[in-house]
Amino acid sequence: MTIHQLPDTLVNQIAAGEVVERPASVVKELVENALDAGARRIDIDLEEGGVRLIRVRDDGGGIAASDLPLAIARHATSKIASLDDLESVATLGFRGEALPSIASVSRFSLASRRDDDGHGAVLPVEGGRIGTLAPKPHPQGTTVEVRDLFYNVPARRKFLRAERTELGHIEEWLRSLALARPEVELRVTHNGKPSRRYRALGVLGGDAATDSPERLLETLGGEFARNALRVEHAAAGLRLHGWIARPAYNRASADQQYLYVNGRSVRDRSIAHAVKQAYADVLFHGRQPAYVLFLELDPRGVDVNVHPAKHEVRFRESRLVHDFVHRTLHAALAGTRAGITGDASGAGASAPAANPFAQAMPQARLGLQVDDARAAYAALYGPSAAVASEAPRPELAASDDATLPPLGNAIAQLHGIYILAETVDGLVVVDMHAAHERIGYEKLKAAHDGIGVRQQPLLVPERVAVSEREAETAEREAATLAELGFEVSRAGPHALLLRAVPALLADADTGALLRDVLADLREHGESRRVAGMRDELLSTMACHGAVRANRRLTLPEMNALLREMEATERSGQCNHGRPTWARFGLAEIDRWFLRGR
Repeated sequence: MTIHQLPDTLVNQIAAGEVVERPASVVKELVENALDAGARRIDIDLEEGGVRLIRVRDDGGGIAASDLPLAIARHATSKIASLDDLESVATLGFRGEALPSIASVSRFSLASRRDDDGHGAVLPVEGGRIGTLAPKPHPQGTTVEVRDLFYNVPARRKFLRAERTELGHIEEWLRSLALARPEVELRVTHNGKPSRRYRALGVLGGDAATDSPERLLETLGGEFARNALRVEHAAAGLRLHGWIARPAYNRASADQQYLYVNGRSVRDRSIAHAVKQAYADVLFHGRQPAYVLFLELDPRGVDVNVHPAKHEVRFRESRLVHDFVHRTLHAALAGTRAGITGDASGAGASAPAANPFAQAMPQARLGLQVDDARAAYAALYGPSAAVASEAPRPELAASDDATLPPLGNAIAQLHGIYILAETVDGLVVVDMHAAHERIGYEKLKAAHDGIGVRQQPLLVPERVAVSEREAETAEREAATLAELGFEVSRAGPHALLLRAVPALLADADTGALLRDVLADLREHGESRRVAGMRDELLSTMACHGAVRANRRLTLPEMNALLREMEATERSGQCNHGRPTWARFGLAEIDRWFLRGR
């Protein structure tokens, strides 16, 4: 076949295949255009899940009548004019492809009026064929109407799902938008009936993440809002703010994970990896964290022009971004302690105050190794303490409710497993093994972090077969590998010579570990494989060293454990992500017995 120029209509339909995946894609493009035009209220009318009709009306700046034909021309935009503009995009849209692509696969009309125009104008387009521009009464702003999506591309239309499914995709995208733009009112109708409304919350100029907890409650529900920890941290030209859910609130899927980069909702594997690492030892196996995070940086530091639908971005300093997000969230989660109900913030924010009750009631700080410390117990509490199960329980001294510690004072042990404690507003139940396991684990980690990673030289260097890319990564990241405990040199195009390994992991499959570390360094710019395997070993040690079930503890021992929980990072979960404590308020207990009815 000879080379020939494709007709404009076919070019637009090809572009539509990249930009317009389903009705939700159309809503996204049209609403983003409305936001770029300065809209404060957007009405979205849908029929049959958006397949029959999508109508988006806004009160933005509007379009001049003479510019309407240009608005549906390919690569025509008011948002960029030069390469410098493209490298620092501050608007949601910028390609100039959305309207012509949508118009090429639907029965389309565009109507608009600016504030100083005497009347509006409308331009119809049918399957890419432009109609006649005509005057039309119209309020200030723009209305885009899209009917019969994919009517002229039946193969694409057959891939659309059921009405309820398509509507669900639209509602999910609007929920994501509502979180990022609480100052904008969104009204949605479906088949002529009101479907959803997000009120404008009036926080112009404020941060969506810090000024609008109402929108968080409105979009993600009360359970997320009650478990949300506020994050706020800035460093190295980066700023991260928003909410992360406490580890106890987790999901089976990633359905409550929202990430915004400079106000744009995106998916990014590097940041998702950083979040996952931050939750590594506080989340139950297979569960997903929930978060709403806003990352802000210089627009020149992020390339938004890497995906036709603008779902993904590329960071120029991806390692810096990954490390910044990981450290911020790791610090925020470290601030979560059993009994502390206030926000835990990332580094640089107002972290929770030191527990004022930690030393209020002096307690013996025992290792709780009952079998190995009977003599110590006897010396402290008398001979009867060595056989706690036979000893009479000492009565708790009366204390003022106002001075009770966050986890209260121990009053009993239940079935040799749980500690019951009286608090200001009710009852706390603590899993003593899980709590002591976390305390021991954090102490072991702190001790090993203090001495750093020790190397163990190998008597006989180990030859490790790798790919050429892995060998190049090893050469480039030699300093990073040394910090992780590896001494590596290149022994050929596809081989490395391993001369030293992390001492704590000397018995592991170090060749496989090295390859995994190199894969992480190549993809994310950092690796926590060594730290992760070290933590697994320390976790096992802490588990074996923790107090066992059916061990009778004295009240001072129980209170010592409660005070250590209040002072230990991440003590709300054990090393495996299981909760260590639960609170029952007096009001809830009253309901058990129908008191007050």
